[in-house]
Amino acid sequence: MSGPVTEAKLWYWQRVSAMALALFVLVHLATMAWAVRGGLSAAEILGRTRGSWVAGAFYGVFVMAAAVHASIGLATIAQEWLGLRAGPARALAAAFALALAVLGLRAVYALVAA
Repeated sequence: MSGPVTEAKLWYWQRVSAMALALFVLVHLATMAWAVRGGLSAAEILGRTRGSWVAGAFYGVFVMAAAVHASIGLATIAQEWLGLRAGPARALAAAFALALAVLGLRAVYALVAA
């Protein structure tokens, strides 16, 4: 179940999600710094994100990239540190990814729902 092709795919998605997360974090921090320096309060920022499909798409993809990246790392940690086999480690990681995605997307919905 854990052949070289599977490992290569996991390696690929780990690196792609890391690159995406780096970009998302930079954009998020720059936007927050710009907003706060502009004198906007948290309530004003939230008011501007209501109904914004751009904010929803940005943070939705951000959440999904985080879920992919964290779950692959968690599976690796479970295998290397806890001694789990690949199957159970990936099942645990998939459950974690699902929980992270659901909770994150609920937060995105709360951010942009009108």
